[in-house]
Amino acid sequence: MNADNFMGSSINPEFQSLSPDTRVGELVSNENETSDQEATSNPENSVSNLGFNLLAEPKDIIGRWNLTLDMNGKEAPSWLEVKLSGISTLVGYFVGDDGSARPVSKVNFENGKYSFSIPPQWQVSNNDLKFEGVLEAGKLVGTIHHPSGKNYAFVGERAPSLVREKKPSWGQAIELFNEKDLSGWHADKTENQWAVKNGILTSDKSGANLITDAKFEDFKLNVQFRYPEGSNSGIFLRGRYEVQIQDDYGQEPSNVLFGGVYGFLTPNEMAAGKAGEWQNYEITLIGRRLTIVANGKTIICDQIIPGITGGALDSKEGLPGPIMLQGDHGPVEFKSIELIPAVY
Repeated sequence: MNADNFMGSSINPEFQSLSPDTRVGELVSNENETSDQEATSNPENSVSNLGFNLLAEPKDIIGRWNLTLDMNGKEAPSWLEVKLSGISTLVGYFVGDDGSARPVSKVNFENGKYSFSIPPQWQVSNNDLKFEGVLEAGKLVGTIHHPSGKNYAFVGERAPSLVREKKPSWGQAIELFNEKDLSGWHADKTENQWAVKNGILTSDKSGANLITDAKFEDFKLNVQFRYPEGSNSGIFLRGRYEVQIQDDYGQEPSNVLFGGVYGFLTPNEMAAGKAGEWQNYEITLIGRRLTIVANGKTIICDQIIPGITGGALDSKEGLPGPIMLQGDHGPVEFKSIELIPAVY
C-alpha cells in the first residue's frame, strides 16, 4: 500500500458519493452487490468476500482493543494493539486466549478489512493464527482462525485509558487469607487442590487457579510466597495482569520470568531468591500504573501495563476484578496475602 492510498487520496470512485452518515465498516449495497439476505444465508459470503465501506481508513484501527472471543459458546479474552510504523505500515502486538503478548510484523488493510497472521505459540500445530476484522459502529468485529483449525468470532472495544484524576489515599488493610481455610476464595475448576496446611495456603500440584470472591480496583498488595525448585506460578491483578512467580534465581531479567508482567513489563533486575526460601512482593496498582518491590528491591517503577496478559479471566479492563493465584502450572505456597484498597 502506498502513501497516497494510506492518506485516503485514492478512494474507489464507486464509493465517493456515499452518505456521510454511513458507518465505518457498514455494508454498502447497490444493484451489483450481494444483498443482506444473501450475505447471511450464503456461507461463501465471508468477511473477505463482502463489500465493506472503503471510507474506513488504515489509521482507524490504531490503538488498543479489548477483544472477547466466542469459543464454542464460552467467552474468552484477547487483546490487540495496533501502531503506525513509519509512513504507512501498521504493526501490532497481540495476546491470544492463552500465551504471552507477541509482535505482529504487519497489519494488512484491504477493502475495509484488517488482517494479519502470526505463528502458533503454545498450540501443538503448524498452522498460523489468522485474524480478520472490520470496524463497525465503533467496534472491531471479525473472526480468528485458530491454529487448532477452529474459527472463533470476536467483538473488540477500545481499551479504556484508566487514568486517575487524583492520587488515592489508602484504606484499611484486608487480610485476604485467614490462615485457617479457603473462606473468601473459590477455585476455577471442580477439583480443587488448594488447601491450608499449618497456616500456609498450599497448592502441591498443578490443578485449579484460586480466585477471591471480592473484586478490587486500585490497591496495594503485599504477598509472601514460596516455591520448590523449577516451579512456576503467578498472581493475576484484577484477574487480568499476571505478575510472574517462578524459579529464576541467577537468570537475566525478562518479562516472562520472575517479577515480570507476563509478556509486557521487564524488571530492571532479577530479584528472585532461591527455591525453597520465603519471598515477597509489594505491589501497587493504580489504573494501569504498576510498581513492584520484590524482596526489598524496586524492580518495576510506575510503569504502564498496556493490556491483559495471557490467562486473564476477562478483557473488561474498566471494571474491578479479583486477585487470582495461578495453580495450573507448578506447586506454590502463600502465608500472607494483604490488600490495601485505594480510596478516592
